[in-house]
Amino acid sequence: MQDGSISQTPSLASLRLYSQHIAGTPFETPGEVVRWLGAVQAQDYLGALWAVGLRTRNAAEQDIEAALANHTIVRTWPMRGTLHFVPAEDARWMLELLARRVMAGSAARLLRQFALDEVVYAGSRDVFIRELQGGKQLTRNALYQALEAANISTANSRGLHILGQLAQEGLICFGPRQGKQQTIVLLDEWVPGARRLERDEALAELTRRYFTSHGPATLQDFMWWSGLTAKEALAGLEEAKTSLVQEVFDDQTYWLSPSVTTTSEASPAAVLLPAFDEYTVAYKDRRPVTHPSLAKRSDSAVLVLNPVVVMDGLVIGNWKRTLKKNELLINLLPLTPQAEDHRRHVADAASRYAGFLGQQLRIA
Repeated sequence: MQDGSISQTPSLASLRLYSQHIAGTPFETPGEVVRWLGAVQAQDYLGALWAVGLRTRNAAEQDIEAALANHTIVRTWPMRGTLHFVPAEDARWMLELLARRVMAGSAARLLRQFALDEVVYAGSRDVFIRELQGGKQLTRNALYQALEAANISTANSRGLHILGQLAQEGLICFGPRQGKQQTIVLLDEWVPGARRLERDEALAELTRRYFTSHGPATLQDFMWWSGLTAKEALAGLEEAKTSLVQEVFDDQTYWLSPSVTTTSEASPAAVLLPAFDEYTVAYKDRRPVTHPSLAKRSDSAVLVLNPVVVMDGLVIGNWKRTLKKNELLINLLPLTPQAEDHRRHVADAASRYAGFLGQQLRIA
């Protein structure tokens, strides 16, 4: 496909639906979803389960939990200081490529606000290794108690910052849940076969995976998603661009996989996306997937990162879930004049989410 313009069909938004596998053929397993996307933002744990589930054929919530429990997917802090699901085999090289800059950038603030320095981190490492080695899985509160017993305070979010630091270093990651609490495990014990890549190879791999799974996207979008510098992102693109094509939308250059430009599969009329889904969060400029009437609102940047209703590729509203005994209540929060006209399509999308949870659906 040659360079084009915004007037071409399919639109930029519809191409992203295909590249992210929200439209078209779903993946067979949760691991395939996360491997394709490279990383799935996951600080909203339950929302992230649905982010993977909606891209997986006939998935139930327990299927995604099983992929986390069987070491296929890992939840950790690889980029932007934010929790993500990543493929277990890629966790190590992603941390080494992306997390170091985050740690360096936050070191002075953490020292100033929480008195966190190398002495504290060294003591915390000793505690975590002692408590977790041998395949143990402990909850965050259990590890906080162990830190307190070693005279390392965890008060006022200090414990969470210690966890984040040691996860970004590659010492620990999250394991399976115990009840509603996720456990912490030693990364080397949890995924002993995690790959290591040379930096240039890692840059190329991350770049190729991002543009293939998230394209059409700009270099600035990739820099936002990855946290890489312009120099690093350009170097990665130079290595990866032989497997990509470029398109011009509204005088802006976008990169994507050539396979996405030739798709003819029908896209879903409506879909319910969780908060921070890759379809919305993974781009610096989110206007291409935002309905024009919503884009004019001063709060649109926040609304788009909440759970959203997407119609024909564009965000038209928000939604909220309430779980009761054997019932899922969905409240639809229209944000555009067109949202009310699409309630039937949105009800179909909500039914799919209810099936994922195994709940009866009621829409308010």
